[in-house]
Amino acid sequence: MSSIYVLEPPTKGKVILNTTHGPLDIELWPKEAPKAVRNFVQLCLEGYYDSTIFHRIIKGFIIQGGDPTGTGTGGESIYGSAFSDEIHSRLRFNHRGLVACANSGAPHSNGSQFFMTLDKSDWLDRKHTIFGKVTGDSIYNLLAIGEIETGKDDRPLDPIPKIKSVEVLWNPFDDIVPRAVPKAVNHSESDAENKDSKLKPVKKLNLLSFGDEAEEEEKQLAAVKQKIKSSHDVLNDPRLLKENQQMEESDINPQ
Repeated sequence: MSSIYVLEPPTKGKVILNTTHGPLDIELWPKEAPKAVRNFVQLCLEGYYDSTIFHRIIKGFIIQGGDPTGTGTGGESIYGSAFSDEIHSRLRFNHRGLVACANSGAPHSNGSQFFMTLDKSDWLDRKHTIFGKVTGDSIYNLLAIGEIETGKDDRPLDPIPKIKSVEVLWNPFDDIVPRAVPKAVNHSESDAENKDSKLKPVKKLNLLSFGDEAEEEEKQLAAVKQKIKSSHDVLNDPRLLKENQQMEESDINPQ
């Protein structure tokens, strides 16, 4: 196993993911995967990964995170669109702890999501960009997350492991300037808040930048409907009931 590590190029840069299962120390390969590392480091500096979950765990294979919506279908890169793969001959999926870009199943479709290997996975070679590795004793924290029980779609069961905060100890790029961007809606936390309202129809908001505005619109619509309902309860005038009924039938459904 030691010869495998010798073949790998030297790392430059270090980030710590503080998770609910302890820290994950990640060393980076900015020379071999400059786009991927720049994307990861800048998102870390911007707090993009704070309070996000590891939404997918496959025992003995990978844990996956980096999606602020918690659904496994969200997240975007700092470039505004998907960025290209960076495959390096000296970086291969030949041991556990490797950190790589998660894509949509097609080449050059990288965004904000990433995964970490729990074992050798050489069939992934040349299909995903490797840009870092988990080092030191923190590898045991990674393995502990990998043992969490999962349900449908490999989603971990409660308590879902989470990235609490991120520290960039060594930024390999001097020119990175974090953007002032609105924090994305974390649907993994909102799922827990909605457990008591399972019988009520809940509108799914898969928006990133406009999630807060959409939620505010939902609250305003709910308030209007509540006022109409209270009028029915308090007043027994048949004309008012008929008038409100016609108004409800002609009301536009929220999108």
